[in-house]
Amino acid sequence: MADAETPQLGRLIAGYHRFRIQGWTPNRERWAALRDGQQPEIMVIACSDSRVDPAQVFDVDPGEIFVVRNVAALVPPFETAPGHHGVSAALEFAVQVLGVREIVVMGHGMCGGCKAALTQELHGTEPGEGGFIADWIGLLDEAREPIAREHGIEGRVAERAMEQAGVKVSLANLRTFPCIRRKEATGELSLRGAFFAISDGQLHILDETDGNFHPVE
Repeated sequence: MADAETPQLGRLIAGYHRFRIQGWTPNRERWAALRDGQQPEIMVIACSDSRVDPAQVFDVDPGEIFVVRNVAALVPPFETAPGHHGVSAALEFAVQVLGVREIVVMGHGMCGGCKAALTQELHGTEPGEGGFIADWIGLLDEAREPIAREHGIEGRVAERAMEQAGVKVSLANLRTFPCIRRKEATGELSLRGAFFAISDGQLHILDETDGNFHPVE
């Protein structure tokens, strides 16, 4: 290796060696089947938070879920304005090319992005010094107002309300995509909301009929 190995890279390399022994070798048939393509039936949109890895939470094998992760697990509304639309591109690929059957938006507890959206602590930050984050979590501005009125902007009750509201915002924005709306109407695609509580490891699923998240038994 040309450059000296850092302690951080060293941990990754050690993990890679464990993967070769425990993940690659015992599952060679699985990896061989994935060599020429992927056919996941589920897309998961999750937060980039290092504590919430969908593959760990759902204990899935390689090739089972198509994952997009970003700050606060947000989906922007459909738009065709010029720009770089990473989440939209991933949705288009998953829905129209891979043909996934389900999209799960998974929010989580102690989400820094949702907390920042609630407190608006990043609003007014100059571009280049956090402006990207402020613009992104601005997707939650409308959801913030009723939560702030009812619960204030501090404390776990308000934060959890914001975290779960973020999932609902993303689901609503998903339905602004014509291909998603069309496939959901025909039953080819289902949309689900989920919430993972880091504090107790409990997964909750959104019941859109009553608007509440219910723990998975």
